[in-house]
Amino acid sequence: MFFPESLKMNNKLPDIKTDFAAWYQEVVYQAELADQSPVRGCMVIRPYGWEIWENIKTVLDKRIKETGHQNAAFPLLIPESFLKKEAKHVEGFSPELAVVTHAGGNKLEEPLVVRPTSETIIHYMFAQWIRSWRDLPMKINQWCSVVRWEMRTRPFLRTTEFFWQEGHTAHETQEEALEEVKMMLDEYVKLAQNYLAIPVITGRKSESEKFAGADSTYTLEGIMQDGKALQMGTSHCISQTFAKAFNMAFQDREGKNSYPYLTSWGITTRLIGATVMTHGDEKGLVLPPKIAPFQVVIIPIILKDKKEEVLRKAQEIKEQLIKCGVRVHLDNDEHKTPGAKFYQWELKGVPLRIEIGPRDLQNGQVTLVDRLGILKQALTFDSLCDTVVISLEKLQHEMFSRAKLRLNQMLHKKAKLNDFAKELEGNSGAYQTGWCQSSECEAQLKQYKATIRCLLNEKTFEECFYCHKKNIVDIIVAKAY
Repeated sequence: MFFPESLKMNNKLPDIKTDFAAWYQEVVYQAELADQSPVRGCMVIRPYGWEIWENIKTVLDKRIKETGHQNAAFPLLIPESFLKKEAKHVEGFSPELAVVTHAGGNKLEEPLVVRPTSETIIHYMFAQWIRSWRDLPMKINQWCSVVRWEMRTRPFLRTTEFFWQEGHTAHETQEEALEEVKMMLDEYVKLAQNYLAIPVITGRKSESEKFAGADSTYTLEGIMQDGKALQMGTSHCISQTFAKAFNMAFQDREGKNSYPYLTSWGITTRLIGATVMTHGDEKGLVLPPKIAPFQVVIIPIILKDKKEEVLRKAQEIKEQLIKCGVRVHLDNDEHKTPGAKFYQWELKGVPLRIEIGPRDLQNGQVTLVDRLGILKQALTFDSLCDTVVISLEKLQHEMFSRAKLRLNQMLHKKAKLNDFAKELEGNSGAYQTGWCQSSECEAQLKQYKATIRCLLNEKTFEECFYCHKKNIVDIIVAKAY
């Protein structure tokens, strides 16, 4: 279960500083992002949470198309034999598979796997479509849900079913494929930093952490407020392994048979969880203006004798802001006090609040309050639209700046595991250190429940973090979700 019944009886949020996990879980529920499902490990994404996902999706889908990809849809069910064509792939996903063995009242001749990812079915189709080098590059993207049978689940972060996009491409050369992988990783970084206001660390995954069946995996990692890392997206260079497994042969420019170089890349609804954990506070959500379902909420302060006048002006303000391109909600629920409304919309993380009452009408102004606690000012009706647009831009920038400062405070450089083992065990945080690239040294991190989050493109330490061998590559070490 995602949300214990004991928490549902208490509207007060757990302390974000002393019980971050409980705070996160309860914010997701109380802010109406998601709810429990009768299916173990699955969640219902409520309209408020889904609109955040739709706003993220709109931004990324536009960039996916602008970079030369086309959307398509592939079957939910995949023949079990397809996954067995690539040994490492099936080995990596076997514990997480949901398998359909019966349908229409009969046992199936071949079991069907509920897609954990779509490489196999898409590569089967690529083999039908790619006949010549002229058919390349082939760039396909799919928006869908996938199922991975998780033992321990947490809403948005790790669920049995989750929503994502998965891009799949085929290229003539390995250089083109790697260029594709890095381009899409860069698009994810721009999405995280420019829209979610989350600073990230990028790099390549270690052999033990890379995608099952890939030659290399690149990642962007966020560090949450509790110091744990969260993998926010990945981009994989699959090379020719799947192409050969599915006999994806084509005629190259010399008239010979060749195999394309493949990639895949994806981000998921986990980004909603990342946004909650990066920006939230003791009051609840704090949403970046660019992805917030409502950027402004209008709260009318209603007295009986001025009710119609106040509501009429509030509606005018709403329509004015909509014309300025602002997503706005007018809360005219007469059964709630203004204080209850303030609490509710602070919990839901709306960036700006406009208060308007009889006295404001008399003075020709409103009160503008921001979610970060920076701004509270009186504005004339004429200046409202411009000020709101500018304030939203400033809030977006301020949220990234605060998150960047926090990341810098949680990112440390340490030469040896002994130098940061106690800190890692107690306060978490991310640690840059050196590595000889041996699996034996990497395994030493397990006792601290930590992993290598990524390999960096630099080398600042002389020795490995555990042994005395020469450092080959700097890495980021952290506990992770």
